[in-house]
This record gives sequence, C-alpha cells and structure tokens, in this order.
Amino acid sequence: MFQTAFQPTAFQNDAFQIVITPVGPTKFGGDDAWTPEERKRYKALQKKLRQAEEKRIAALKADAENRKQTIADLIDPPKVGKRKQNKVQSNQEVSVDTPSNLANIDRYIANLVKQQQDLQTAVAMRAAKLRLEQELAVLEAKRLAELDDEEALLALIL
Repeated sequence: MFQTAFQPTAFQNDAFQIVITPVGPTKFGGDDAWTPEERKRYKALQKKLRQAEEKRIAALKADAENRKQTIADLIDPPKVGKRKQNKVQSNQEVSVDTPSNLANIDRYIANLVKQQQDLQTAVAMRAAKLRLEQELAVLEAKRLAELDDEEALLALIL
C-alpha cells in the first residue's frame, strides 16, 4: 500500500522537480535551441579553453624544470670561477608570496568553464521555457474547445 511513497526517489528536494540538463550545441538540428551567435560564442570559449589548457601544461613543465634546476643548484652549486673565493657569502633569498603563473591560468580556466556552463544553462532554460509555452498554448486551446462545447450544449438545451 505504501510501497511507492517510501521509495528513495519518491520525493525530490526541490519543490518544482525540474531538472535541466545542459547539452552542447549540435551541428545540425531542426528544433535546435542554439542561435548562431551562441554557437559562435561557445566555439570561441572552447578555443580559449583549449589554448589555456596548453598554456597550463607548458607552465607545469616550466615549473617542474625550474624546480629541478633549483634542487640541482642547491645540491651541486655552479662554479663561480677559476679562482677560489676568499669570503664566505650567505645566499639569502626573501620569498614573496606572489600568485604564480599557474594559479592565474587555473583561475582563467575556471572562469572559462563557468562561462561555458552559464551559456549552456541559458540555452537549456530558454528551450524549457519555449516547451512550457507550447504546452500552455495546447492546454489553452483545449480549454477553449471544451468551453465552446459547453456553450453548444447549453444552446441545444435551451
């Protein structure tokens, strides 16, 4: 008796139970919700994202190479010259916490991904709105047809 009410998926967390799953733009489609401007913007975002990923990979490689060189210099310092140094020099470096190039690239990639998701969500919401408006128009037509039928019946009775 209460089998359907106590299923884990019987009640949803949100009141409207509307789930919009964004999809990427299709190449060809009749009832496609993507406008040409949105397709162009989506492709530009993909291109920027691809370039940022390439920059990130290059920065990772450069950072790893720099780290290797720093460790190699600490283990076996480069020779200063042919003559010996008379004075002992302390090699002190003050490190300032500055955002690395990699962190900037990661923020840029996150921003591009967010823009892509926003674009996909906007297109999906517009498509859902159009679908709901079409359903509303169908229901309104049915209501008017039923009202017309009721008026016809009342005219026949009277």
